[in-house]
Amino acid sequence: MGMPSVIVTFKEKGITAIERSQNGVIALVLVEDSPVDPVNVYTPDDIPETLTDDNKEQVQLCLMGYQTGPKKVIVYTVKDLKDMAGILKKLELVRFNYLVIPAITDEQIQTVATWIKDMRTTKDTMVKAVLPNCAADCEGVVNFTNTLIKTAKKTYTTAQYCSRVAGIICGTPATISCTYAPVPELIEVDQHTLEEMDAKVDNGEFFFFNDGEKIKVARGVNSFKTTVQGKGEDFKKIKLVDLMDMIHDDIKRTGHDSYIGKYANSYDNRCLLITAIQGYFQQLENEGLLERNQNTVTVDLDATKAWLMSNGLYTKDQLATMKDIEIKEANIHDNVFLAADLSLLDAIEKIQVNCNIA
Repeated sequence: MGMPSVIVTFKEKGITAIERSQNGVIALVLVEDSPVDPVNVYTPDDIPETLTDDNKEQVQLCLMGYQTGPKKVIVYTVKDLKDMAGILKKLELVRFNYLVIPAITDEQIQTVATWIKDMRTTKDTMVKAVLPNCAADCEGVVNFTNTLIKTAKKTYTTAQYCSRVAGIICGTPATISCTYAPVPELIEVDQHTLEEMDAKVDNGEFFFFNDGEKIKVARGVNSFKTTVQGKGEDFKKIKLVDLMDMIHDDIKRTGHDSYIGKYANSYDNRCLLITAIQGYFQQLENEGLLERNQNTVTVDLDATKAWLMSNGLYTKDQLATMKDIEIKEANIHDNVFLAADLSLLDAIEKIQVNCNIA
């Protein structure tokens, strides 16, 4: 039987209001000789004085953001990273969007990537991570690959600058992408030809480049590469995955807080939930996150039929003769099966102008 649950899944297709979550929470794991309790950092003034100078800088890199700063940085300090499994287990109960571990070793990178995949698939928790040189082929892992990262005062390793990348992503409003976001503090990064940069983007790499005038983000992509039916090109875009995750979390949280255990599972009450979700989609349309008039939610007839058959309540032949409304009104015990069609709005990233000369 297990615990009550709200499961929200996304597949790409060729009475309580649901409120928008505010994204942009970074979980930052730092190594300190004298660890302290987790600290929520909102501004530079909140950075603990007990941190080493290098670790203070890591928090500041997160806070730099992009158009805004991140909502907050949750700073975790540990004696060392030897018990990575234990560190990740503690993070399972923490609400955050992106994980960064600046002192991570090459051997630990895959462990964290596997944990992210497991959290997103098995545990239905939409967390993500910025990892150095990690071709995880997962929409939840941003694969940062710059090897030359130089400011006027310092040269950074790839792992050290993952904090800055997470800050840029979490400081990007949901209506735009971080593609071409300028990184003004950098004075030198790796040089690549246009063909090489195209290949890196296609390979799911997040990197900075110099366009001849300034250094900026190449394209806001994650490490996902291998498309399959129901999971296509949209899952490569950081902006769209963040939007999917936000919708998932908003609906899941509202289901937990306002619906599970609080209503009889009648068809009328299921319609109340549908109305709330449809109103939420309307709000996202108004905010420019979903295309107008192309987002719907309704009872999932296929899932309902499958449940009715698997539980021996109706045969396939009986269901074939029933009207849709009869299936929607059927007693499905404590289950609610809904299906939504969404049209997510991407940011403008390719412009082509054909000019005719008279």
